[in-house]
Amino acid sequence: MGMTMTQKILAAHAGLDTVAAGQLIECNLDVVMANDITGPMALPIFRQMADKVFDKDKVVLVPDHFTPNKDIKSAQNARDIQDFSRQQGLTHHMVQGKCGVEHGILPEQGIVYAGQCIIGADSHTCTYGALGAFGTGVGTTDIARGMATGQAWFKVPTAIKFILKNKPSRYVTGKDIILHIIGKIGVDGALYQSMEFVGDGTCYLTMDDRFTICNMAIEAGAKNGIFPVDEQTIAYMEEHAPGKDYQIFTADDDAIYEQTIEIDLAEIRPTIAFPHLPGNAHTIDEVEAGEKIMIDQVVIGSCTNGRMSDMRKAAAILKGKTVHPEVRVMVIPATQKIFLQCMEEGLAKIFVEAGCAFNTPSCGACMGGHMGVMCKGEKCVSTSNRNFVGRMGDVESLIYLASPEVAAASALAGYIANPEKIGGEK
Repeated sequence: MGMTMTQKILAAHAGLDTVAAGQLIECNLDVVMANDITGPMALPIFRQMADKVFDKDKVVLVPDHFTPNKDIKSAQNARDIQDFSRQQGLTHHMVQGKCGVEHGILPEQGIVYAGQCIIGADSHTCTYGALGAFGTGVGTTDIARGMATGQAWFKVPTAIKFILKNKPSRYVTGKDIILHIIGKIGVDGALYQSMEFVGDGTCYLTMDDRFTICNMAIEAGAKNGIFPVDEQTIAYMEEHAPGKDYQIFTADDDAIYEQTIEIDLAEIRPTIAFPHLPGNAHTIDEVEAGEKIMIDQVVIGSCTNGRMSDMRKAAAILKGKTVHPEVRVMVIPATQKIFLQCMEEGLAKIFVEAGCAFNTPSCGACMGGHMGVMCKGEKCVSTSNRNFVGRMGDVESLIYLASPEVAAASALAGYIANPEKIGGEK
């Protein structure tokens, strides 16, 4: 019986020749990650198990959710993980102002790469599947055990194969593709399954597109999302993880999939997820056919769309224009390196001159922590990954998920707008 990419990675890390869907296995871990919300909760549990982490190279604690510290409690949380990291002598010692959002900084610094088995105390740890790795989110008890022992239990997931075909149009990005897919299969359409993205269409997707798609696999209920390793992946790892001993796993020809779904990328339109689910997907054409949806806020950033290509796409729309007078805009690069690159390329100047707040890396706006909290009745177009009730503030505020280009176009128009009509530099 053949295995999928994910099943092969799990088998290798469990020391087994083969595994089957539904099998319970214990795997050795390559990376164990937590942040300033989940990390402090895991530390007391860890201390009941061990005095030292299993491997100081493989445990990473990232301050990013309520940072820069917004209050005394968040300051204490950040201090707790920083002190622990220093006391344990962790190789990857993350400090505010020197790192960024966890799912941006780990690939950027070459901490994650192909063939690894990664757990994170954050649901969007599935981001790393873009590199041909198995990454999944777990709870704080599992993180504590992982930090102490370097192992975790998994039930081997079944899989859905998504065959991506053809080239997407200019204003269709990874964000539009994954919103289209979640809209098609539903927010529980891949429950505890691996979403495996293959096909000739993958060659048209940048690494940033793939990071975005895998990041939101959890929004379809998936255990993980994963792409095959190709020339783009290898080039990315050679730049960011030079010398690392990565492994390439490919699915067997006779691997078993619960479903096979073909997606024609050429047919996908810019897509927006309406409140209050990522699966409530509507094309820009459907939006334009109805009444204008006026907005109060735009957020461009997060672990989903805060990478350099996202910044460039937004800046191309905003360059030489001015944000609508009734709209406030937060632009939040995912890492300090991207922040600096925005400055060096003149993008920061474009954002500020257009009327945007250009903010330091943080998850704050995405999860309603700070730097973008909304009051009752306000509407926001966000490039983040969730639009649940109360996600970014008051329970009666509304979040529309979109690509950086749709977000930027909407910021100029004052309503959800078509980037094809607002335009920008090519």
